[in-house]
Amino acid sequence: MIEREPSRTALAAATYRAAHQVFEAGRIFSDPLAVPILGDAADHVLANAESHQARRGILFFVVARSKLAEDELARAVEARGVKQVVVLGAGLDTFSYRNPFGDRLSVFEVDHPATQAWKHRRLREAGIGVPKSLTYVPVDFERENLSEQLARAGLDPDVRTYFMWLGVAPYLTLQAITSTLAYVAGHPGGAEVVFDYGEPRDAVDPSLRPQYERRAANAAAAGEPFLSFFVPAELEGLLRRLGFDRVVDLDLPAILTRLFGDEAAGAPLPRGGGHVLFASTALVATSD
Repeated sequence: MIEREPSRTALAAATYRAAHQVFEAGRIFSDPLAVPILGDAADHVLANAESHQARRGILFFVVARSKLAEDELARAVEARGVKQVVVLGAGLDTFSYRNPFGDRLSVFEVDHPATQAWKHRRLREAGIGVPKSLTYVPVDFERENLSEQLARAGLDPDVRTYFMWLGVAPYLTLQAITSTLAYVAGHPGGAEVVFDYGEPRDAVDPSLRPQYERRAANAAAAGEPFLSFFVPAELEGLLRRLGFDRVVDLDLPAILTRLFGDEAAGAPLPRGGGHVLFASTALVATSD
């Protein structure tokens, strides 16, 4: 991202989430704060229905990854004892302000300082309150140590923790991604992570490549170019070497099946593109 400016890709993702509420009534992912947090930028959403219609593919992926991530978090809290969630590269994500678990779930929002300052302004202007369960953690992923900053912020190392990392990994170097995943895998109390990634261009169906290349060009023009891509089998190997013992990688057909069940079965779909991946370490035995 451009130094001292908020993330433009974070604004784009927030715009897609808001457009989904306005034009599709939040059919996949309901977020009552998605429009208010945009402030004046929400007028742009309302005035550009046709442009959002033309970008239905990326809009769907953005809202689908949020829906899948929050559904899995709910299961992790209820079934696996997760008591902390770290939202890495939070942007204008609103989970922290809709947290349905209240004080049962401590939330840590991690983001670049410039983007975080921008979000604070958006929240104040929208009249969205900051809950006591939320702690802000300013971090530059490429320059600062994530573990040190989270420790200073009060993250409990002995508590199973869910890391939500959406819309970030493609813009980071392989070294930054690997070091972040290694930190998550090494969390003493046990950890789970959800993140999204893209496959290399050659793996993307030719019918999708023009859209793929437009997105890459737009990201580069915004000062936030795509830096990392993964072959699914190679990424799973990396995750297991880092210490994750469960890996669930959802491509587009699997995402549609998760969201729509049998309705999605048999639909002809192009190969390649975005994935949503869940990885977790073994449950840590605790004594009463």
